[in-house]
Amino acid sequence: MRRSQAIKRILVLWMPVFGYILQTAAYAWLWFHVYYPIVSTPTISVDGYALGGGLKLYQNGHLLVLAIYFVLLIFASRTFGGTKVGYLKFTDAFLSQIFELVMVDAISYAQISLMNNWLVPLRPMLLFLLVQIALAGGWTVISDLLYRKVFPPRDLLIIYDEKRPPDDIIAKFRSREDMFSVKKTLNLQDESGGINLERLYEECRGGYGAVVLWDIPTPVRNKLLKFCYSESIRVYMMPKIPDVLIQGSSQMHLFDTPILVVRDYAMKTEQRVLKRLIDVVCALILTVIASPIMLVTAICIHAYDKGPVLYKQIRCTQHGREFEIMKFRSMRVDAEKDGKAVLAKQHDDRITPVGRFIRKVRIDELPQLFNILKGDMSFIGPRPERPEIIAQYMEEMPEFAYRMKVKAGLAGYAQVYGKYNTTPYDKLKLDLTYIQNYSVRLDLKLMLLTLKILLRPESTEGVAENQTTAAKPHPERNDD
Repeated sequence: MRRSQAIKRILVLWMPVFGYILQTAAYAWLWFHVYYPIVSTPTISVDGYALGGGLKLYQNGHLLVLAIYFVLLIFASRTFGGTKVGYLKFTDAFLSQIFELVMVDAISYAQISLMNNWLVPLRPMLLFLLVQIALAGGWTVISDLLYRKVFPPRDLLIIYDEKRPPDDIIAKFRSREDMFSVKKTLNLQDESGGINLERLYEECRGGYGAVVLWDIPTPVRNKLLKFCYSESIRVYMMPKIPDVLIQGSSQMHLFDTPILVVRDYAMKTEQRVLKRLIDVVCALILTVIASPIMLVTAICIHAYDKGPVLYKQIRCTQHGREFEIMKFRSMRVDAEKDGKAVLAKQHDDRITPVGRFIRKVRIDELPQLFNILKGDMSFIGPRPERPEIIAQYMEEMPEFAYRMKVKAGLAGYAQVYGKYNTTPYDKLKLDLTYIQNYSVRLDLKLMLLTLKILLRPESTEGVAENQTTAAKPHPERNDD
């Protein structure tokens, strides 16, 4: 059994490698038949411009060019996750690969132009990109079919600690029926209201592909986790706040026993300087590039109802400091005429037609580039919330204050890996994951991934009509 699983795993691991080789082989054809003849042509002068680099490469030189392309593909794949077939939905995997190919081809085009001492023709690269997208689509289809055949949906046992099964998480698992099959849900407590561990252990031995431990008291969860580990049973577990904090811990070996250090978060001086430098440079570049879009947007908003173009609102950033965030107005002028903060709902009738479009493509967020330049926000960080909404959240989740240990961001971990209508408790855990694992590399990765989520409609959905602003994750979260 284990040998069979190992063979299957090796097969799946080689699928991405085959994809890299396929795309690199296609690039080799473009290099040898289109661009190398250009860069190897002796330099000539046309109207004072030098065209043709006269570059001569031998075998090792060509191999280096192809190796660079291959490594770039791997780097882009690790960033966007396009080769995670089976883990991602087909559309997400395919979209990720498109972003990967666009990024790698743009870098390669710049590299070839540098070799040539001048811009090489762009049309062949664009046509090549279309061919690559077709190859990526074919590879994704074949890999997805192969993965489904090798790894059928995993049967799940969900153990919960509520009066009734947790419909939300059951629905989420069932939405990925290609990966999971919920076979049984089991209340932690028996009919008498007690907890019989032997009963739970026996059920875990029932031949399920995995056990889901969903929001149950920590002492019982730990016993079940250790039991499943001893029985080689896969476990999916909802992390609690302390679990997320421990993720960012470091290990010390001062004595003859492991010690985990959970530090009071403090970004190093060099990290703060580099992060601020990246914010300023990127904000200036994007402001220049987006200025025509912002001008057209402003005209459309004003033309629709003659109201103000910008919408200013008090938000909180690092250490709870308040500032005025700027957005393009997407709702009616009287959207909050009673003065109360109300989150956008699905199909919210307060959103104007212009606002619906700019929210969908995230144009409404562009004025926040000026907040970044001013220093109120960063490109990456927890999204800033309104003081009154923070007060509501903290009534149920005092830990919500932890996310203000860093400067608020235009985009963040919760926006990349969650949705607009992800529950506040889950957003908090995502934001804490970012805070506890901060690095400049993570910032750059999230900036690239933000480009991908702009094309995911679900990331801009409003909260459901029945979802409250301070939605409880559980009557007793048992975080302590």
